[in-house]
Amino acid sequence: MDRETIKETFERDGYVLIPGFLDKNEVDEITQNFERVIEQVTPNMPTEKVFFEDKNDPLTLKQLIDIHQYDPFFNDILNKGKFKDIAAFLLGDEVIGKTLEYFNKPPRIGKPTPPHQDGYYFMLKPSVAVTMWMALEPADEENGCVKYIKGSHLTGMRPHGRTTTLGFSQQILDYGSDDIAKEIPIRAQPGDLLIHHSLTIHTAGGNNSTVRTRKALGLIYFGLSAKEDVEAKAAYQRKLQEERMENV
Repeated sequence: MDRETIKETFERDGYVLIPGFLDKNEVDEITQNFERVIEQVTPNMPTEKVFFEDKNDPLTLKQLIDIHQYDPFFNDILNKGKFKDIAAFLLGDEVIGKTLEYFNKPPRIGKPTPPHQDGYYFMLKPSVAVTMWMALEPADEENGCVKYIKGSHLTGMRPHGRTTTLGFSQQILDYGSDDIAKEIPIRAQPGDLLIHHSLTIHTAGGNNSTVRTRKALGLIYFGLSAKEDVEAKAAYQRKLQEERMENV
């Protein structure tokens, strides 16, 4: 797929799949460095950056946040080279690498990802940002591949509210059967890269496999033209405070 086709697809659908964005050797290098980070770096990371499905079982690690802040290899992955380059190309803007993450859905217990729009968390004005998700192993409907609603980035921000899903505090409140009918599951092989706009609605199933994990690399880039929406952030903080008070 040439770059112009990639951009045309992204702008039309709100997401694009780039098969084989990284080759096997590159994927293996990232996987090996994640294994190193999990063993050597995560014990010293803040607990709010490390999520387990079961905090008493290290094999249920599901998410690491801001790894680039703790490891130079992943800082280079985020801020140098082809990921940053394709983000700038798709957004038509200079970009800032905001975070690099590790995702996993452990077999049997990996929970569904609630439907949401990343822009709700980002609170940018305009919402000029992309999220990237690169498979480190095969992903399909059985082990919880990503699902998109095509063109949803063109219809604005949907109302969001609290969830009980660890690592995903917000979900679309009015998500219904019409939305579910429009979901498009995206199967991916190691090295395949998914890129979506910050307003694109996406979700993922749980991991129903008894043996397979679903590991992936995540990256987020903001366009330089995007500024923090101060009013939206203040409203979000008020809403969180109200929800906390309701649960006291």
